[in-house]
Amino acid sequence: MSQTVAGALVEALEKIGVKHIFGLISDSLNPIGDVVRQSSIEWIGIRHEEGGALAAAGQAKLTGRLGVCCGSTGPGSTHLLAGLYEASRDHAPVLAISGDMPRQLEGIDYFQATNPNMLFRDVSLYTETISSPAQAPAVIHQAIATAYAGRGVAHLTVPVDVLLAKAEGSVASIATLRPSPEISASEDDIAEMARRIDEAGSIVIMCGVGCHGAAEELRALSDRLKAPLIHSVKGKDIMPYDDPHWMGGIGMIGTKADYQAVMHCDLFLMLGTDYPYSEFLPRECVVIQVDERARVIGRRAPTELGVIGSVRPTLRSLLDRVKPKSDSRFFDSVTAGRKAWDEMQDRQADPARSKDRIHPQAVARMVSDLAKRDAVFIIDTGLNTLWSGNWIRQRGEQRILGSFNNGAVGTALGQANGIQALDRSRQVIALCGDGGFNMIMCEFLTAVQHKLPVKVVIYNNSTLGLIRLEAESMGLPAWKAMDFPNPDYVALARACGGVGFKAEKPGELRQAIDQALKAEGPTIIDCVVPADELPNVPHIDLDKIANVAKAKVKEMVLKVTGG
Repeated sequence: MSQTVAGALVEALEKIGVKHIFGLISDSLNPIGDVVRQSSIEWIGIRHEEGGALAAAGQAKLTGRLGVCCGSTGPGSTHLLAGLYEASRDHAPVLAISGDMPRQLEGIDYFQATNPNMLFRDVSLYTETISSPAQAPAVIHQAIATAYAGRGVAHLTVPVDVLLAKAEGSVASIATLRPSPEISASEDDIAEMARRIDEAGSIVIMCGVGCHGAAEELRALSDRLKAPLIHSVKGKDIMPYDDPHWMGGIGMIGTKADYQAVMHCDLFLMLGTDYPYSEFLPRECVVIQVDERARVIGRRAPTELGVIGSVRPTLRSLLDRVKPKSDSRFFDSVTAGRKAWDEMQDRQADPARSKDRIHPQAVARMVSDLAKRDAVFIIDTGLNTLWSGNWIRQRGEQRILGSFNNGAVGTALGQANGIQALDRSRQVIALCGDGGFNMIMCEFLTAVQHKLPVKVVIYNNSTLGLIRLEAESMGLPAWKAMDFPNPDYVALARACGGVGFKAEKPGELRQAIDQALKAEGPTIIDCVVPADELPNVPHIDLDKIANVAKAKVKEMVLKVTGG
């Protein structure tokens, strides 16, 4: 049976297992929408195209499978860009589809005209316009193949008259369109790794996103080498928080004990991580880095051995090659430091430590304690990232995602909607600062319309907390541009058709979060927290401390003078 180009595109997406397309229906997308209507794919009608791109990115990050979003001619597609950078920077396979004006209107500065291929070039591994039906099958295949192979964004522009035209065949070689398999390191590299590890005394193993699925091998290596396991924020959920091998993170989402261990170990083994903050990485010890991506090896810390390979098969080969170590003093010292840090965090997260203020640490810990064992946490960007990243204690099959490479404010809710669409029975929790939620609060309406029971936790401090902290660390005072009034989030939730709860006092926190997590449908939990709470600092920077003190003095003067 003959079909249109739109039909061939949707058919290919169906065959490779795509379950959702996120888009705002419009004239140039109507041919795709009509075919989707008759297919097994669910069209999720978002309120803003950025939210659709974020939803596709969230799905791709969680599953490694292709996420799909659409934008219409001109502005509808340009709105996709901010969300697509989330997929691009976090190496998640996403196909973005732009509808476009009929071909005969190109090149004459017609209404909503843009140059999509030029516009999407930076964010995409592949961007192409399908200008004829004969071209469509091969280009569709190439786009999906590139998104999977490069773990990033592929973009197609399809003029509406091409979408409506009769397709010249279906997309071939569908079976080849899938995630890339794991790759093993070479025998020579395995042997050299083993030799260097055998020669080393104290060893720290840092685990990144590439270690997902290798928890068993990591534990075995830790036991064999008496080496503590630490993680990047993207690797936090590889193991439960209370696993005795799992010592926490480094950097601002990390512990003092881990920082000291990294700076004083003999060998630092980086596995599946491209951790960007070089100031928290060692400068003098032996560094070995293992990663599937050759381009990332050696660019963060001086590296003596780079090994190209996936973590799990590489560790399986390595385990039988390295000699067991018996001296556990280094491991035990890091364990003791971790225990002391945990006890400090427990005190800070206790709601009872203040009679009249809900501290943000208490919000994160309460959500963590009450969440289901298979919950997915999506963390927004800002000061709230530090509260959630440091005080969530993952367990069971819980997952933690965020904008950890892109660092974009306002991304959590969109990603949460995409993840929730995959399984409406799974608990999905978006933890947002008020500034980030306000940026894309319209996507709460998407959750309501499509019955996506996302739980949105808002740290409500009526200020851009991280911007405030960054200014103060430079010695600059916080000022009125950083503050803003917020709406009544409970009323907003109800007006949209969802449910809302609010906690203003410590005694209200547990009940509000417990009721919200148990409520049916999309829910907002408004947690009022102070704006002046400072995060823990695992490494003291005396210059920044002095700058904060100067900023506080300036703020007092401005308050007195009304400046």
